[in-house]
Amino acid sequence: MLSLTNISLRRGPKVLISKASFQVHAGQRMGVIGANGCGKSSLFSMILGELDPDDGELGLDPKDEIAHVAQESPHGSGSAVDFVMDGDRELREIQVALANYGHCHPNRGEYGDSDLKSVALHERMEAIDGFTAESRASRLLHGLGFAADEYQKPVNEFSGGWRMRLNLAQALMCRSDILLLDEPTNHLDLPAILWLERWLKRYDGILLIVSHDRDFLDQVCTRIAHIENEEIHLFTGNYSQFETQRAEHLAQQQSMFVRQQREIKHIQSYVDRFRYKASKARQAQSRLKMLERMEQIAPAHVDSPFQFHFIEPKKQPQHLLGLTDVSVGYGEHVVLRDITLNLSAGDRIGLLGVNGAGKSTLVKALSTGSTVLSGDRVFSKDTKIGYFAQHQLELLRPEHSPIDHLRDYAPDDREQDHRNYLGRFGFGGERIFEPVAPFSGGEKARLVLALMIRQGPNLLLLDEPTNHLDLEMRQALSVALIEYSGALVVISHDRHLLRSVCDELLIVHDGIVDRFDRSLDDYPAWLKEQDEKAGQAATKWQDAPAKTANKKQQRQEQAQRRQQLKPLYDKVRDIETKLASGRTALAAYDERLADEKIYTDANRKEELTQLVKDHAVQRAEIESLEWAWLEASEELERQA
Repeated sequence: MLSLTNISLRRGPKVLISKASFQVHAGQRMGVIGANGCGKSSLFSMILGELDPDDGELGLDPKDEIAHVAQESPHGSGSAVDFVMDGDRELREIQVALANYGHCHPNRGEYGDSDLKSVALHERMEAIDGFTAESRASRLLHGLGFAADEYQKPVNEFSGGWRMRLNLAQALMCRSDILLLDEPTNHLDLPAILWLERWLKRYDGILLIVSHDRDFLDQVCTRIAHIENEEIHLFTGNYSQFETQRAEHLAQQQSMFVRQQREIKHIQSYVDRFRYKASKARQAQSRLKMLERMEQIAPAHVDSPFQFHFIEPKKQPQHLLGLTDVSVGYGEHVVLRDITLNLSAGDRIGLLGVNGAGKSTLVKALSTGSTVLSGDRVFSKDTKIGYFAQHQLELLRPEHSPIDHLRDYAPDDREQDHRNYLGRFGFGGERIFEPVAPFSGGEKARLVLALMIRQGPNLLLLDEPTNHLDLEMRQALSVALIEYSGALVVISHDRHLLRSVCDELLIVHDGIVDRFDRSLDDYPAWLKEQDEKAGQAATKWQDAPAKTANKKQQRQEQAQRRQQLKPLYDKVRDIETKLASGRTALAAYDERLADEKIYTDANRKEELTQLVKDHAVQRAEIESLEWAWLEASEELERQA
C-alpha cells in the first residue's frame, strides 16, 4: 500500500500540494492529472525518494520495489535485450552470484554448503522466472515496436525516441510493486500505445500514470487523482468518468452552466451552417456526433485557460492540393510510392501507421514538396498552408518573446489585440514579453500553434500537434478544429483528436498509402490481422507444406469452438442492445434539458431537479454497460 497523510510539497516559494491525503492499493491504476506545473512530477519525485515532503507523512513499505522510466537517454554498446533485462535487478544479482560460484568452484567436490547455496540460487532463479527472462524481454521489445533483428543491436545505435522506448521496456521488465509512468506514450506510435494499454491492464501492483492522452487514461485507469488549487481530489473510474463527475459539480454553479450553454450553442452554429448542404453532409454528420460528446464534457472544461478559434480563411478554393503518381523519400531511398491524393475544401483526413512508415514524409511532400522524388504535385495559387511539426518549435527565435513573434505575423495590430490573442493560448501578464528560450515544450508548442492560426490558413497539415500539450489545451485544440472550416491532414497518436476532427482515415504501410475503410476503433483489430498474416507468411516460408490432417476434423473443431464462444457472443450482443436502448433514453433526457424554458420557469424547479437526477442515473447506467461491454469484448478476444 502507498499512503499520503497531510502531505505538503513546495518548489521554492511556490506551494504545489497542501495537506493531501489518500491511499492506493495493489491492483489499482491511478491517473494523476492537472495543469502543467501543478506538482505531478514532484509527487513522483517524492515517492522515489528524490524529494522530501515539506510536511506530512509518506507511507511506503521499504521492501516494495519501485519502477519508473528513466528520463535520461540510455547509451552503451550492450544489446537492447540485455539493457531491458537490466531492469530486473534481482535477476542480475543472481546471475552474477551464479557466475562467481561457477568461477570459484570449477571442480565440484563433496556435497557441501557451497552446493546448497548453488541450489538455493537456482531455485530462486526458477521462482522469479529468470530462465525465461530473455524471452520476456524480447516480448516487451516486440510489443513496443522493435523488430526481431534489433534485439541484439547495440543501444547507442538507436535514435533518441527508440532509446526512450528502451527505458520504458526496462521499467516494465522490473518485477515492481509500484510502477510510476510519467508521459509513457510520448515516444510511442499508436500500435505501441495499444499494446502498452493491454500490458498495464494486467499489472497487479500499484500503478500511477501521468498522461495527457485521454483515451489512454480511459483504457488503463481505475481511479483519477486531480491536482488543482494545491489540493488532490480523488475520483473513482477512468478519465471520462472523472470528466462527467466534475462536469456535474461545475454545472451546479449557475455562471458555469450559462457559459457551458453558450459554448454548446457556438458549436451548434457550425453544424447548422452545413447541415443542409449536400456537399457537406458527411462533415456535418461527423460534427453532430461530436456535438453529442461535447455537450457531455463541456462543463468539465469551462474554467480552461485556453479559449481560441481558427481565423476564417480569406479564400477557400475548392481544389487545394493534389499528388498524382507520386513517390516520396530522401535521395535514392523511396519511402512511399504510387501516391494519388487530392485535397479539397472541407476534407478532414487522419493518417494512421507505425512510426517510420512514412507519414511525416508524406506530410512534408504535401507541405513543401521537399520529399517528392517523382510524379506531379499540383498546388492552387489560393491555397494557404498552415504546417505544424515538432521541429518547428526549434525555429522559434530564443531571444524573442511571444509578442515579438506575433508582431511578425500581424504588424498592424494594436498591442492590446496581441495581448488578447496570446491570452487565449495561456500567455498572460508579463509572460508575453519574456524570451522563449526557457519556455517548456508545451509553451513553445502553444506559441507555434498560435502563430500558425494567426495566418488564417485554408489547409492545415498537423504532424503530432498534441505532443507536449496538456489535457486542457488538447481539448481546446479539438474544439477549435471541429469548428475550423478549412481542410486538414493530421498525424496523431491521440485517438480523441482523430475521432473528433477527422472524417476520413488513410493508412500508411508497406510503402503505400491506402484508404482505411473501418472506424478508428477497428484499428487494433486491423493491426492484429496484419500480425497474423505476417506470422502465417513466415510459417509458410519456413516450413512449406504443413497441412492439417483431416478437413472434416478441422470443421468439427471449428464448430465446437464456435459453440464454446456462443455465450460470450450472446453476452456482447445483449449488452449492445441494452446500450442502444440506454442511449436512446439519454438522448430524450438531453432533449428535455436543452429546453431553455425549464431553467427560466420557477414553477418547473422540481421537474428540473428530478430530470437532472434521472439524467445522471441513466448516464451512470450507460457507463456501467460500456465497462461491461469492454470486459466481455476483451474476454471474447482472448478466447477467440
